[in-house]
Amino acid sequence: MFRVTGSLRDSSARRGCLSTAHGTVDTPAFMPIATAGSVKAMTPGLLEEAGAQIILGNTYHLFLRPGLEVIRGFSGLHRFMSWDKPILTDSGGFQIFSLQGNTRVDESGVRFKSHIDGTTFSLTPEQVVDIQFALGSDIQMVLDTFPGLPAGREETLRSLTITHGWAGRARARFLEGKPRTQQFGIVQGGLFEDLRAQSLAALKQLEFEGYAIGGLSVGESRTDFRRIIASLLPEMPPDRPRYLMGSGTPEEILFAVDRGVDMFDCVLPTRNARNGTLFTSRGKLSIKNERYKRDERPLDPGCRCATCRRFSRAYLRHLYMSKEISAAVLHTVHNLHFYLDFMGKIRYAIEQSNFTAFKEQFLSLYKQGV
Repeated sequence: MFRVTGSLRDSSARRGCLSTAHGTVDTPAFMPIATAGSVKAMTPGLLEEAGAQIILGNTYHLFLRPGLEVIRGFSGLHRFMSWDKPILTDSGGFQIFSLQGNTRVDESGVRFKSHIDGTTFSLTPEQVVDIQFALGSDIQMVLDTFPGLPAGREETLRSLTITHGWAGRARARFLEGKPRTQQFGIVQGGLFEDLRAQSLAALKQLEFEGYAIGGLSVGESRTDFRRIIASLLPEMPPDRPRYLMGSGTPEEILFAVDRGVDMFDCVLPTRNARNGTLFTSRGKLSIKNERYKRDERPLDPGCRCATCRRFSRAYLRHLYMSKEISAAVLHTVHNLHFYLDFMGKIRYAIEQSNFTAFKEQFLSLYKQGV
C-alpha cells in the first residue's frame, strides 16, 4: 500500500509512505544494492545505522548462488541475510542486457549462460515470479528486456512487445499466488517518447502495485535522460509508487524527485567507495589524491557518519593506498550515509514546502568542489 502524504505547488515532488509486510518505507527513498544478498562492505547493522529502510537484491544472482534450495531452507532471504526490513528484488532484466552475447531472448523467456561456470539456464516470466516468492521479497519486479544503445525504433518495438507479453504472464502468475507482497511493472521503450507512452498504457491496464522506469542510465545523453522522465511522469498513476531504476547521481535524483519519482537505486555510492571516490556536500572527492596525504579534516565536516566523526582524510587515504579492507568499509559507510541522509533532507524539504530552495542550494554547494 502506498500513500502520498505531502505535495507541493511549485514542484511535482511528493512525500509518501510505502507499506510492506516487513515495515514501511518513507519516500522519496534510496535503496542500497545487495545484489547477492549483501551490500558490499556493509553489515545489516551498519546499514541500519546509516538509515537504510529498504535494500535491493537480485533474482538472477541469488538464483545462481547460493540457489533457491539454500534460501528456502531459511524460509526466505530476510532470515538468510539477517535483514528484517523490506527487500525489493530485481528480476534479472538488466543482467540480460549486460550479458548480451550470452543470452537468447524470445517470447517464451530467456536462455542464458551463467557468468559463474557457463551452465545454461532457461527462465520464463512465471518462473521469475516463483523465484521471487521463494526469496520472500516484499516487492517483486517483472522480467523485462530492452536493447542496448544505439537502438532503432524497430528493434526497440520488438523488445517492447516481448516485455509486455512477459508482464501480462508475470502478473497472472503473481495474482495466482494470493500474495502478501507487491509487484511492479517496468516501463520500457528506449528513447522514443511514444513507445514509452505505449508501454505505460499497457502496464497500467495490468494494475500493478507500482511502476518503474527502466532502460535509462545505460549510456544515453543527459538531455535524453531528462526528456524521457519529463514525458513519462505526468502520465504515471498518482496513487502508486514510481521507481527510477539504476539512476542515482545526486543531480539525477533531484531532477527526478522534482518530477515526482519516489524510489531510486544505484551502485554509485558503494562502487565509488571501493574505488576511492567519496560523496560530500561540496561534490566528489578522490581520496587517492596526493593533496590529502596530511589532511587532518574529515571527508565532509558537516557529515555525522561514523567515518567522518572519527577519521581524517589522511588516514583514509593511507588505508586506501595500502589496499586495506577497512578502506572499503569506512568509505562505504560514509557514501551510504551521505545518500540516505540526502534523501532524508529531501523528504524534510518537501514536508516544509521548500524543496525548490533546497535543491538550488544543494546544487550550488555541490558544484563548488571539495
